[in-house]
Amino acid sequence: MSETTAPHPTLPAIELVRSQFPGLHDDDAALDGAAGTKVPQAVIDAVSGAMVSAMANTHGVFAASHQTDQVVTAARQALADLLGGDPGGVILGPNMTTLTFHMADTLAREWRAGDEIVVSSLDHDANVRPWVLAAERAGASVRFAEVDPQTGELPTEAIAAVLSDRTRLVAVTAASNLIGTKPDIPAITALAHQAGALTYIDGVHATAHGPVDVAALGADFYACSTYKFYGPHTGCVIAAPELLERLTPAKLLPSPTAVPDRFERGTPAFELLAGVSAAVDWLAGLAERTGSPGTRRERLRESFEAIEAHTQSLLARLLEGLRATEKAELIGSPRRRASTVAFTVGGQHPQRVAEHLASRGVSVWHGDNYAVELVRRLGLERSGGVVRASIVLYNTQAEIDRLLEAVAEL
Repeated sequence: MSETTAPHPTLPAIELVRSQFPGLHDDDAALDGAAGTKVPQAVIDAVSGAMVSAMANTHGVFAASHQTDQVVTAARQALADLLGGDPGGVILGPNMTTLTFHMADTLAREWRAGDEIVVSSLDHDANVRPWVLAAERAGASVRFAEVDPQTGELPTEAIAAVLSDRTRLVAVTAASNLIGTKPDIPAITALAHQAGALTYIDGVHATAHGPVDVAALGADFYACSTYKFYGPHTGCVIAAPELLERLTPAKLLPSPTAVPDRFERGTPAFELLAGVSAAVDWLAGLAERTGSPGTRRERLRESFEAIEAHTQSLLARLLEGLRATEKAELIGSPRRRASTVAFTVGGQHPQRVAEHLASRGVSVWHGDNYAVELVRRLGLERSGGVVRASIVLYNTQAEIDRLLEAVAEL
């Protein structure tokens, strides 16, 4: 008997997917997902339900506090299942930027004059400026791994060129939030570890676009924000608990001393953490499959494989259409990219282009999108940056065509 392969998981009909997002409207092509996605009704209900129920601060001896403890524990486990890590190493916070500033301050306590920190010109500024400022305070120096301005690639060789035996940290994105480039993170982290450095991976943009496995990536720290993958406005950093045990963050004297709690400043928005678990559960149940349902981690992987197949199909349609549109110029041509595209149109200011698209019911972002160093390297800072379209799970072929038609009018 010949071996058979299990059917590849698929998404439900796009109409059914979209029907679960109250914030979506047919008159608005929401191609702005890189700045934050809409949320499904299941997440809204979870947040609302948590606010209606009796909740209190954590670690109390009474029922409402116990309920909050359960919400926090569930959120840590959900994010660990999503990212492939240990829930005991999930640090919760308001967003990736805030957490990265906090982690930079913590790690910089061990840096000395002459130490070197590596960042990249491909990255969102949230994975550049916290390290630059922390290095300045510690007397360490910062070295930039440079993007190829023609292709938008961040070659592994660019990282190798700035590593030394003084490198203490390599901070790099898993996917560019501006042009979608997905560097070879396992190769980069392997080089960093050979040099004796830690790695801090910005997964904010990557997490929504495909399966994540922090161990396979070689990430010592992996940061992301849940509002980029259909959840509420929170963020997390995940690391091995034993690595966190070696670090001493600044904290209030009575704050918890255990890992990961000691890295979390102030009282979190507990109701939003209920939404985090709901978002992960919703994603895990998204893909249509046959046979055993598997673990939540396995179901998440299948769902994200199906999501990636859908968004990459739409990306191909968008790229083809823009290349065929007179005066539209694509920015970067990376070999591996998340479903995000930056472009300009015939010398027109990106804000003007975005305003025209908005008038046609197409939502996109314009400017540098916080990828300040990349826009500078591309020589686009003075001309207003780029127009950015970002495709996510709930987008459709009709929305891509609407964008292309609006661009052609210009």
